[in-house]
Amino acid sequence: MSVALVVLGLALAGALALPQVARRDRCLTVAALLTPVLLLVHIADTSAFASLVDRPPVLAAAAAGGMAALAALAVLFVRVGTALPLAIVAALPFRVPIAVGGSTANLLVPLYLVLGAGVLAYAWRRRRTSNEGLVRDDAPGWLERALAVVLVLYALQATYSDDVDQAIENVVFFYAPFTLLFVLLSRAVDWTRRLTLQCLGVLVGMALLFAGIGFGEYATRTLLLNPKVISSNQFEDYFRVNSLFFDPNIYGRFLALVMLGVTTVLLWTRRPRAVVAAAVVLAVLWAGLVLTFSQSSFTALIVGLAVLAGLRWKAGLALGAVGALVVAAAAVVLLAPGAINLNTDSGDGLDNATSGRYDLVAGGGRLASARPLAGWGAGSFARTFRREEAASEQQAASASHTIPVTVAAEQGVPGLLAYLALLAAAFARLARGARRAPARALVLAAFAALVVHTLLYAAFLEDPLTWALLAVGSALAARAP
Repeated sequence: MSVALVVLGLALAGALALPQVARRDRCLTVAALLTPVLLLVHIADTSAFASLVDRPPVLAAAAAGGMAALAALAVLFVRVGTALPLAIVAALPFRVPIAVGGSTANLLVPLYLVLGAGVLAYAWRRRRTSNEGLVRDDAPGWLERALAVVLVLYALQATYSDDVDQAIENVVFFYAPFTLLFVLLSRAVDWTRRLTLQCLGVLVGMALLFAGIGFGEYATRTLLLNPKVISSNQFEDYFRVNSLFFDPNIYGRFLALVMLGVTTVLLWTRRPRAVVAAAVVLAVLWAGLVLTFSQSSFTALIVGLAVLAGLRWKAGLALGAVGALVVAAAAVVLLAPGAINLNTDSGDGLDNATSGRYDLVAGGGRLASARPLAGWGAGSFARTFRREEAASEQQAASASHTIPVTVAAEQGVPGLLAYLALLAAAFARLARGARRAPARALVLAAFAALVVHTLLYAAFLEDPLTWALLAVGSALAARAP
């Protein structure tokens, strides 16, 4: 399994970073074929797989239905060039609970289906002609190389991990399909102004739908998903909603990023009707965001708005506003900590004020300092945190609330350096021409907001939005404003 995982990591890296287009395509094909094989081997000894194998008609019907859906979508994507990016955007938020390895995981099954069909359509176009429908075959840059290093390093460090199964699931369910997503959106889509607005329209429509469901949950005090959030609401003074998401913070992240898109339209448009419509949408989405009680999402939104303001007007004004907020927050902490229920004299007080983040970060720091060179292995944070810190299962499940700490504990100095290099390459790529083009400004602001959110919560490369923003930003940076 470890050998197959390393081979998959190398194939993904090759699909991103090899200079020859033909070799990149071959690596992409290998990765697309090896990923489901590795998944089947991984779940072969689970009860869920055994029950499916014991029912051949059900297995055959599922396989036939999946292949038919893949073929139909692939034909659609070949014939309608804009169908692929619109389908990917529409599938980004939707997760389906699936039994994997004895536990239930919330997987992006609709997105996997769309990506599989997209790879088939991409291969068909490449076979017919080397350039038809493809707009970006330039040599990989520092961003692609940084992503390749991160993927290979993660696969290598999974070989000595305390939790190899978790590392395999991260690669199979997140890193592999999201690499395909990056390749398709950056290499096989012509990002025109019209298509960009259409994708934003799809996101806004979904955000309004999710917000409406959230309003219904709040009015009825009934959540549709995630028993953990349902039980936690019974012990809090406030009621958190998560709409169709399994986590209020991920729901809040999605709303915050869509709000940045609407704000971009508001700042750059000259049409009065568009200004009014954008203001109404922002009011609705803000109400939906408030009901999540997601502090990390509020912070991410503020950072994204500051980036947009700096790009639209003068950077000094935006930095001054952010600096004033930081000074005000520091004054409250220093002069009146009791106003925010903060006791700076004890770790317990800090932990309560930060919703448990202080203990998690401190424990993660101790894990990182114990093995600074190699770390405890890819995907091992939760299991190692529970064992070394004598923590409960609930604490360990939420132990990756600060991505740099998690990376340092799992992968040591090499992983942390690769993570920082990836951030540097990403911001350098996305900042190119951002002041001159609203779409690029939006991508840069949204990515900055997402990075800030990952500093306070989980899921960086495990979130398809990260890869989508990097892909779209790369495609926009490669063309004239």
